[in-house]
Amino acid sequence: MRLIYIIFFFLISLISRVLLAQSNEWLTFYEKSGFIETPRYQETIEYSKKLADHSPLITYHSFGSSPQGRDLPLLILSKSGITSIEEIDHNDKAIVLIQACIHAGESDGKDAGLMLLRDIVIHKINLELLENIVILFVPIFNVDGHERFGPYNRINQNGPSEMGWRATAQQLNLNRDYLKADTPEMQAMISLYQSWMPDFYIDCHVTDGADYIYPLTYGLQMHGNLSQGQSDWIKSKYLPFVESNMKSSVNPIAPYMDFVQWHNPKNGIKAYMETPRYSGGYAAINNRPALLIETHMLKNYRTRVTATYNMLLYSLQFIASQSDQLKHNNLKADEETKYMSANNTKYILTYATEKANEVFNYEGYKYTIEKSSLSGGDWYQYSNDPETFSIDYYSWIPKLSVEVPYAYIIPVEFTAIINKLKLHNVKMTGIDNDTTVLVETFQFENVTWKPKPFEGRIMLDYEVRPITKKMIFLKGSLIIDMNQRAAQVIMHLLEPMAPDALVRWGFFNSIFEQKEYAESYVIEKIAREMIDQNPELLIELEELKNNDATFASNPYAVWNWFYQKSPYWDSNIGIYPIGRIMKK
Repeated sequence: MRLIYIIFFFLISLISRVLLAQSNEWLTFYEKSGFIETPRYQETIEYSKKLADHSPLITYHSFGSSPQGRDLPLLILSKSGITSIEEIDHNDKAIVLIQACIHAGESDGKDAGLMLLRDIVIHKINLELLENIVILFVPIFNVDGHERFGPYNRINQNGPSEMGWRATAQQLNLNRDYLKADTPEMQAMISLYQSWMPDFYIDCHVTDGADYIYPLTYGLQMHGNLSQGQSDWIKSKYLPFVESNMKSSVNPIAPYMDFVQWHNPKNGIKAYMETPRYSGGYAAINNRPALLIETHMLKNYRTRVTATYNMLLYSLQFIASQSDQLKHNNLKADEETKYMSANNTKYILTYATEKANEVFNYEGYKYTIEKSSLSGGDWYQYSNDPETFSIDYYSWIPKLSVEVPYAYIIPVEFTAIINKLKLHNVKMTGIDNDTTVLVETFQFENVTWKPKPFEGRIMLDYEVRPITKKMIFLKGSLIIDMNQRAAQVIMHLLEPMAPDALVRWGFFNSIFEQKEYAESYVIEKIAREMIDQNPELLIELEELKNNDATFASNPYAVWNWFYQKSPYWDSNIGIYPIGRIMKK
C-alpha cells in the first residue's frame, strides 16, 4: 500500500512539473519580467510565430513592410485556421481587427493581446469565441518607432521600464494618417482594412490629461457619424455589457476624457468623436464601429495591461454573441450610404460641440490649481483623496452639411489623387473621349497656410465659393459614381470643407501657384492702357493703397495687381480641378 502511495504521489508530482513546464513555456516576455517589461520587436515576432507554429488556429503573416525594412506582423485567429480573406464566408463570421502599438510607446495592447491569443489557442480558455468571429491581431503597427526603444520615451507614463517611440522612423504619427495615407505603414494598413473590411475595429492606446480612478477610458463613434442602427446597438447593448463586466472585474471604465479645458475636469468633457485622420473616424466613414481603448498612463503597467486584456475579452464575448446583429447593422449602413445621392441626402461633413443638459459623475481626485512661479502657467497638483465631480457633458450637433452629388470627375493628370482613391477602394470608371462637362466646383478664397508643418505637410485654411463652369476632361479622366459603399470616404477625401480633405492637407497646393509674371516695363504700359479704358481702376488702386501701406510701398504688388486684372491672368488659379456632377 505504501508503494502505491509513493507511486501515486510521484506521478502527481511528475504531472504537476510537466504542466508547470508547459505553462512556463507559454509565458509571455511581459509575464516573465514580473509584469514590468514589454518585449522588443524581434521577441514579439518570435512569440507570435511560436503560437502560429504550435496551433492550427493561428496563422502568421506580414501585411507590409516599414521604411526601415521591418515586416508588419499580423496574426489571424480562426476556428478553421484560415490564411486569407478568400477563405472566409462573410455570412458566417464577424471579423474583428485588434491593433496595438500604433503609438509604439503605448504597448499595453501588444502584451494584453498576446496573452489573450495564447489563452485561447494554448489553454483553450474562451475557445468558443471562434464559433462566430475571426480575430485579426496586429501586435505592433509602428514597427520602426517601436525599435527606438528606451526608458525616456514617455515622460508621463508609469511603465513599462522601457518602450518604443510615438512616431515612425519618418517622424510621422500614424494615428493622423488614415485618410491621407502618406506613410508606407498606413498604406499597408488601409490595404489590409479594405480587403478584410472588419466588422469591428479595436485600437489600443495609453492616455493622460488628468488623474482619475479609471484604469481605462474608451472612445466610441456613436454621436452622429455612424448610422442610427449602429449607434443604438453600441449605446443600448454593447456599452452596458462591457461597462458591467469591467466594473465586476474591478476595472471601472469611463468615456474618453476629452476635457473642454485640458487638465481641468471641472470645466466638463466632450462626447467623443473623431475625424477620419484617426482610426475610429476612418472606420466610421466606412460604416464600421470602432473602439478606442485608452488606458490611464498614471496607473502602473500591470494594471493597464490587465484592464486592456479584460476590455478586449469582454468586447470579443459580446461581438461573438451578437455577430449576426453586428453584420446586419453594418450591411444596412452600407446600403444607406450607397443611395445618399439618389435620396438627395444632405451629408454632414463637420460637427460642433453643444452644451447639453447632461451631467457626468466624474470619479477623480481632489486637486488644486496654483499659478507657477517658474512658468507663469497653471500648475495642477493632485492629491490621493478620491472625489466625485458632477461635470458638464458636451454633445455634438451638425455644423456643415453639403448636398451629395451624383458623381465626381477627376482629371486624368491628377495621378496622386487617383492613386489615393484607389487605395481606399473607391470604384471609378474612365471616360473614353475628351469631354466638356458642365460641373459644379469651387473658387478658393482667403487662402492661408499654417506657419509650421504638421505631420510632414503644410496644411491650409480657406473659404470656398461654389461656381458652375464648363471644364474639359481628357480621355482617361475618372468618373466616381456615388452609388457605392465608399461614398462617405469619397466625400471626406474630395469635399474641400471636409476636416481631412486632401486639399486641406496640401495635395492641391500647386493650383494656388502663379506660374507667369509680367515684367515691369511691359505691365506699366498695359496698366495705363487699362486705366484709359476704365478710369475707375485708378480710383480702386488709390483706395487700396490708402488702406494697405504694405501694398502701397511694394511696386511689384501693384504691377501684379494690374496683371491679375488683365486678360493675360491665369483664370485657373484657385479653381478646384475636381468637378461635382449633380444630376445623372
